[in-house]
Amino acid sequence: MAIVAGTHAAGDVVTLDGVCARYRVSRSVAREAIRVLESMGMVASRRRVGITIQPATAWNVFDPRLIRWRLDSDDRARQLASLSELRRGFEPAAAALAAHRADPHQCRIMAAAVSDMVMHGRSGDLESYLLADKVFHRTLLEASGNEMFRALYDVVAEVLAGRTHHGMMPATPNPAAIALHDEVARAVRLGDADVAEKAMRAIIDEAASAVAPED
Repeated sequence: MAIVAGTHAAGDVVTLDGVCARYRVSRSVAREAIRVLESMGMVASRRRVGITIQPATAWNVFDPRLIRWRLDSDDRARQLASLSELRRGFEPAAAALAAHRADPHQCRIMAAAVSDMVMHGRSGDLESYLLADKVFHRTLLEASGNEMFRALYDVVAEVLAGRTHHGMMPATPNPAAIALHDEVARAVRLGDADVAEKAMRAIIDEAASAVAPED
């Protein structure tokens, strides 16, 4: 989080002992943390040099952990905008493909997820609503039959969870948004790729509008 927040700027060098002292952890814990950050492109560790903070351009921005940290930071608005643009680039296409490729079981799962969203939305149970929303989007990406789209599910899940956990969901979810999910599910079941794609784009636009900072 200190790197994401800018406390450590690109090019800064820290030591393992410094990490241990600052966070009051053992050397083994510090080494594991550095290993994880290195795998994410956030730091580079070299003997006799230390641990160098890498520029944001080197980070693995698709890593769900990094997405979560950025959503927890002051960079939240920019991260949400970037994620909305990303979602517009692949989820409508995934919905169109799902209309051609979804099997009956996947269609039933999506329909059940929408029913759960309706029920939990009315009761104001946002955690259960989030779970149903995740099931819907995961199944849609799986139904696209495209392994690249399917691999992006964790990105979508972090967006959905971030909106809920950072108080950007209304106490009662927008009925229009739920209706759009139902429209996607029905279009996929009926094999209508154009309607599925259009409705999915509308879902993303609604979500982006809901979390956009006020002027």
